[in-house]
Amino acid sequence: MDRKEELIVVIGIIPARLQSIRFPNKILTPIDEKPMVMHVYDRARKSEKLDDVIIAIDSNETEDALKQYKPNIVMTHPDHPSGTDRVAEVAKDIDVDIILNIQGDEPMLDPIIIDELVSCFDDELVEMATIGSRVIDNSDYLNPNSVKMMINENGFATSFSREIKDYQIGGYYHHVGIYGYRKDTLLRFTSLNQSVNEKNSNLEQLRALDNGIPIKVAMTDYPHRGIDTKEDLQYIQSTK
Repeated sequence: MDRKEELIVVIGIIPARLQSIRFPNKILTPIDEKPMVMHVYDRARKSEKLDDVIIAIDSNETEDALKQYKPNIVMTHPDHPSGTDRVAEVAKDIDVDIILNIQGDEPMLDPIIIDELVSCFDDELVEMATIGSRVIDNSDYLNPNSVKMMINENGFATSFSREIKDYQIGGYYHHVGIYGYRKDTLLRFTSLNQSVNEKNSNLEQLRALDNGIPIKVAMTDYPHRGIDTKEDLQYIQSTK
């Protein structure tokens, strides 16, 4: 994790809520005999631009399950409305400049895209950033669990959608749900009320756009393979 930048501290935080609605205990589901979230943690630690990685947990059960692997964990309040709020609870009390919110259901995460995301903050005007993948097919377009995004000519997100009409296919990118924030932007974001668009789409990144926080997008050819359902897990296991 050696980094040449001396004064900027970058930390990846993995929000690890145990009781996922669509897939309970998802983060502890074993993949090759190791909990899913530990695959994410181990891959994130291979990033060249992160100074540290923390798993933000919410239960003693998770702590007990991860103890043997000795990750860096922080216990957080169990009632956070979102993973971003869990990340903010950890970030507010540590000395950090840039925080990455790394989803705990990305066991195939490529550390290179973490580095690409961190590189967005080389521009001092960037407050928040995320990843867009050029790899998208028709099944992604029609799957509400697969979030689609559009960007402008300057590389900033203009929209995020779960569901689109057949005639809208084309021109979208696959959103990879990993975010980077400057610390003050993260704390400001989590202090804002949910926007109408956010509530309607169940996409919290729309809160940023609706409140004038621009989201820079690092583009990649990374084939997004997050796990939202048990079927997603079965697909990943079948392609290994």
